Amino acid sequence: MASFDGQVILITGASAGIGAALAREFAREGAAVALAARRVDRLEALASEIRRQGRRAIAIGCDVTRDGDLERAVETTRGALGKIDVLVANAGFGVVGNLETLALDDYRRQLETNVFGVLRTIYAGLEDLKKTRGRLVIIGSVSGHLGLPGSSPYAMSKFAVRALAQSLGFELSPAGVSVTLISPGFVESELRQVDNRGVLHPEREDGAPPWFVMSTARAARQIVAAAAARRRETVITTHGKFAVLLQRLAPWLLVWGVRRFGVRGRPEPKRRDH
Repeated sequence: MASFDGQVILITGASAGIGAALAREFAREGAAVALAARRVDRLEALASEIRRQGRRAIAIGCDVTRDGDLERAVETTRGALGKIDVLVANAGFGVVGNLETLALDDYRRQLETNVFGVLRTIYAGLEDLKKTRGRLVIIGSVSGHLGLPGSSPYAMSKFAVRALAQSLGFELSPAGVSVTLISPGFVESELRQVDNRGVLHPEREDGAPPWFVMSTARAARQIVAAAAARRRETVITTHGKFAVLLQRLAPWLLVWGVRRFGVRGRPEPKRRDH
């Protein structure tokens, strides 16, 4: 029997990247999936693909920055598929740039999606998870362990999410709910093509070296395995694991390397003028 056979999974940010790959992987493991995101056309196409494979899937228009959307998504999921067994808080994007080039609104926009969006997701689905003794999966980042120059808003948001996952792991354990934090390094994604206002620039190249980037399918398999085992945290990608280990064991060496080689966060993608 598959690890998630007959279970119900709700995934935010399911229209692309890790979220879409997770939907496919959970469905392969026997689950029914509820796909939540803003781009409903993409969700409908993915839900149709999953249904053709004999699994149940629904698409739900949802914005994690808007009060009430997550509650409606959970109600829709419950009505169509049943109580939620696994809740995946995946929706997010990255604001980048030096402090002096950014404004308070840039930081607010970042935290509204990456932190308060996660909280909205958890509050909406928590009662179901308690009833099913389910699993909460929070998608963080290696940036939640290491802040680089030019990425303070994104790093702040992921440090906050890591603290939230640690605290909730203790709080929810008596109710039988596990909390798994996923900290990916470079995974195939549209994240690096999204600007500071959340606008996608598909014409822009990813920017990360292809040999450095893990496929979403491989990342999804590792995430689903971590959720199945109810692990506390899983770091995805070899370079991500190395960076986190270095930060824990030899932070002075990491600081030296960042300064010596001028390591920076990614640049903001912008539209090319023609």
